[in-house]
Amino acid sequence: MDPTTSSTYVYGRASAVDQLDDWDLLPSVSAGSLSQEMFYEGRAVEEKSKFKSKLVSAWNSVKYGWTLKQKSKFNKGSPLIMLGKTYNLKDSGDKERFRRSYASFLWLTYRRGFPQLPGSSLTTDSGWGCVLRTGQMLLAQGLLIHLMPADWTWPVRFSGVKDDLDLLHPADWTAGEVGSKRGRKLSVGSLLDRPMEATHRRVVGWFADHPTAPFGIHTLVELGRSSGKKAGDWYGPSIVAHILKKAVAASADLPNLVIYVAQDCTIYLQDVRGLCERPLPQSWKSIIVLVPVRLGGQELNPSYITCIKKLLMLQCCIGIIGGKPKHSLFFVGFQDDHLLYLDPHYCQPAVNIKNDNFPLESFHCKHPRKMPFSRMDPSCTIGFYAKGQNEFELMCAAVNEAVSTSAETYPMFIFSEEKRRDVEEEIVSSITCIQRNGEPNNEDSNSMDEFVLI
Repeated sequence: MDPTTSSTYVYGRASAVDQLDDWDLLPSVSAGSLSQEMFYEGRAVEEKSKFKSKLVSAWNSVKYGWTLKQKSKFNKGSPLIMLGKTYNLKDSGDKERFRRSYASFLWLTYRRGFPQLPGSSLTTDSGWGCVLRTGQMLLAQGLLIHLMPADWTWPVRFSGVKDDLDLLHPADWTAGEVGSKRGRKLSVGSLLDRPMEATHRRVVGWFADHPTAPFGIHTLVELGRSSGKKAGDWYGPSIVAHILKKAVAASADLPNLVIYVAQDCTIYLQDVRGLCERPLPQSWKSIIVLVPVRLGGQELNPSYITCIKKLLMLQCCIGIIGGKPKHSLFFVGFQDDHLLYLDPHYCQPAVNIKNDNFPLESFHCKHPRKMPFSRMDPSCTIGFYAKGQNEFELMCAAVNEAVSTSAETYPMFIFSEEKRRDVEEEIVSSITCIQRNGEPNNEDSNSMDEFVLI
């Protein structure tokens, strides 16, 4: 395949990939001084790394571009559960509501052509950043719930985008609109949706692939360096949870939101209250609770499937950073014995969010995908959101009831009224392995590699 002429598909629409000047040729080494030879050798290594990254990006674009166009089959006779909401696909209204709700998730995928990542020459995360992307999707879902009205959905028709300049088709323009500013087409619904759409775009911008974005890939990679990670490394679900916590704490845009990461499969309630409580008359801070767990050895312990389903039935659940072996996914629901997910592995060009009305289509996926529970990797991080103190207490009660269904083995995680002694110390590598009774715990097993993408 010639990388300079290959093309990829976005929602079935062909678009040109990187131009020829993105594929810098390796310089020919001429006779000269030793320093010049060393310069060329270093340049050759750097260009080889860039070329390899581009090939991986092209492969992911081809592989996942085709799979995106494939349709998953859903059972009309079974309810579909998605983050606390139930949809009856026999009902046309419910079916449309499901489509709109699914398309409203922020879909954060591999990107290419963004500024170099900290400490590297990489301009793409293709091939290694899937867990960072699923972590971004979970955080994005929490932010949308935090900032948007209840039951908000992206106000867009699935055949087109209502207020996206770059996505309007000439056939949609009327004679009067052709002469307007850049062919802008606004509907009454678009005008009414403007306040929420501004917030929606602001949230998307926080995840931009740019060094200044508070939750972009550059910021997450930089924060990961304190955990011994660098661009190009594999990031596990537990480490990503701690990176997200640091990112929210460092953001000036969210003073009323905190993230708590459970330790040793335990949510220490005193520690949570210490994060959220503020002097009167100020109210509690909103909170995202992230719980890293390992639900088995090499494979998912099937005893926990019922518990996972019950958690996804809760409205306080904001998703699961999980996946199948060597392939991270963002789980948002289920139907029967299949999980519903968003896949970050499709590599798309970076979007310049500084442009007014930058296109939003590549940040939303309209193709629901599902996979069997049996293929789920046992390592995952589960997310919950509570707006205030009352919501947090209700969340604890509901979640505690859901996880108690796994009591015949061991609970997925527990709540404790105590305060963790070393709460200030983040031990990102400690994940309690939950095993079946009598099942050996092989800590040297390569299953601990979780989501290494080869």
